[in-house]
This record gives sequence, structure tokens and C-alpha cells, in this order.
Amino acid sequence: MDRPIAAVVLAGGTGTRLYPAARSDRPKQFLSFGDEQSMLEATVERAGFADEVYVLTRPAFRDDVTELVPSVTVLTEPEPKDTGPALAYATHRVREDLGPCVVLALPSDHHVEGDFESTARRACRVATDTGRLVTIGIEPDRPATGYGYVEPGADRGAYYEVESFTEKPDRERAKRYLEDGYYWNSGTFAWTPESFLDAAADTELGPLVSALEEDSPETGYRAVPSVSVDYAVMESASGIAVVPADYEWDDLGTWDALERVLDADADGNAVLGEYLALDASNNVIASDGHVSAIGVEDLVIATFDDRTLVVDQSDVQRVRDVVDQLRTDGKF
Repeated sequence: MDRPIAAVVLAGGTGTRLYPAARSDRPKQFLSFGDEQSMLEATVERAGFADEVYVLTRPAFRDDVTELVPSVTVLTEPEPKDTGPALAYATHRVREDLGPCVVLALPSDHHVEGDFESTARRACRVATDTGRLVTIGIEPDRPATGYGYVEPGADRGAYYEVESFTEKPDRERAKRYLEDGYYWNSGTFAWTPESFLDAAADTELGPLVSALEEDSPETGYRAVPSVSVDYAVMESASGIAVVPADYEWDDLGTWDALERVLDADADGNAVLGEYLALDASNNVIASDGHVSAIGVEDLVIATFDDRTLVVDQSDVQRVRDVVDQLRTDGKF
């Protein structure tokens, strides 16, 4: 390619659905779940083939990021407002630094095994050659309701045109999408700055894009809502491409994901930390101490510091509701 690749790692969230391991002063990207490296370190290492690597975070986390991954350029956004404003801000900053380039946007909480670089480079080439916004698609293995789905259209060789982009369907639609050959949207994107900022300017992120051009990011942030890039841009943009992944992937955003990435014991319990299980099966048990589980199944039992969470695995998305209540009570 005739443009440098700028990897932008998003590391400004706290990971509310991984409470109580993740807390306001201990975001999930700084944690390690069964690996020696934190999730942030693993992501930066995965992006090491890029010409420049940036980490976008909030000011309170700058020093932690610098300590963990000193080789990167750290960007701090004015305030956390989800991935839509974050990626508009980061894309603009990267263009100011590098001029013409291609941005590879990566979340910092994914589990990846295999050849990530080849797929990522292909996505960057498609973004550069076509001017399209590109998402990396994962072939689903279950009807998950917590992911976005991408309907592939015409096969263009290196990519598929995208017919539709749907966020977090209900279970019945997710089953249909699985049968119809949709991809999961992995949340890993590639685009040229001009393509993304032009697309974002026509959405509710428009005031921020205008403010960034006027060097007033704080003003722009105040003018836009907290919104994901998926809802703000990808669902409404035209000419999106999907590049299928050639690697294994999982989103470590909820506790049940550990069941898929950790080795289980003979009774199907996925465990992080010390434990004793008697007549207990198919649980996720995570702790910085010791947990004893008796006669239970299909639960998440997570205990860190002085906090304990017990939830049925089918309800793990509701951990966010717990955190919202704790924040309201000033106890998060």
C-alpha cells in the first residue's frame, strides 16, 4: 500500500459487564484473564505490524497505558462517549499526525488466535483501494444476541459488499442470520480518514466532525450523544465492505466468554483462580481468592476484592444493570 497503517486501540471503557473484576479504577483492558499479558498488551502486540500504533483512552488512564505499553502514542479524548465520538476524534487526530493513511481500529478486549495480520492487512488494502468503510466479519458458531450482524452481498474477491448491518438482534433473528450466512461484526474496522469523517459528518456525529475541523474537540463532544460507531455510522453508511476473518475470535466483554476461552474441568466448569466444586457443573468461576461451589450449574460466580457477583449465564448481559444501580448509589 502507498499509505501507512495507523492502528488505533480503543482503551477508554471500564468493562461494566465484567464487574466486579472490572471497576471504575480498574478497567477490563488492564486485566489478564488466563494469560500473562493484560488484554491491552495483547492487543498492542497484535497490532505491531502497523506503521504507527495509537491507544485512545481517558485522561485518568493515561499513566497506566504508558506504563503497560510504552511504545505507543497515547491519545486522550475529552470525555468518554462510546465508540462513535471516540473513533471520530481518534481518526481526526491520526490524520493530523500522519496525513494520508489508513486507520485500523481495534477494541482492546478481544481474544484472537491465529493469523490476525493477514486479515487486517487485507482490510486495510480494501479500505485504501475502494474508499469503503471496512469491517472484519466473523463466521458465527451460535445465535448470539450481543453482537452486530453483517449481511454479505456481492463477492468482490478480497471482500463482500454489505447488504445490511444490524445491531444486536433478538434470538429468533439471530438464528435466522446464522442460517442465512451472515457474519458477526467483530468491531475491528479499517478506513481512510477522509472516508470515515465524510460518512460521520452526515450523522449525529456531524457537530463533532465540524468542531474537530475548527480545533474545538470539547465543544464537539458536548454537542453529540454517547453512541457506538455501529449505530452512528455503520448502520447508515453506504458502500460498506466486510472482509471475513482468517483467525479465531471471541469478545471478552461478558463473563460467559471465559467458558469459551478457558480450559474447563471434568464437570465443564471454566475457572480462573482457586476453587472447589462439589456436584457443580458448567459454571464460570472467577476469583482473586478461593470459591467453593456446591450443587449449582450454569452460573457465573465472580468474586474480586470485597465484591461478589452471582448470575445465571443466560442473564450475563444484565450485569450492566447492576453497575448502573451501583453507580446511582455511589458504590461502583
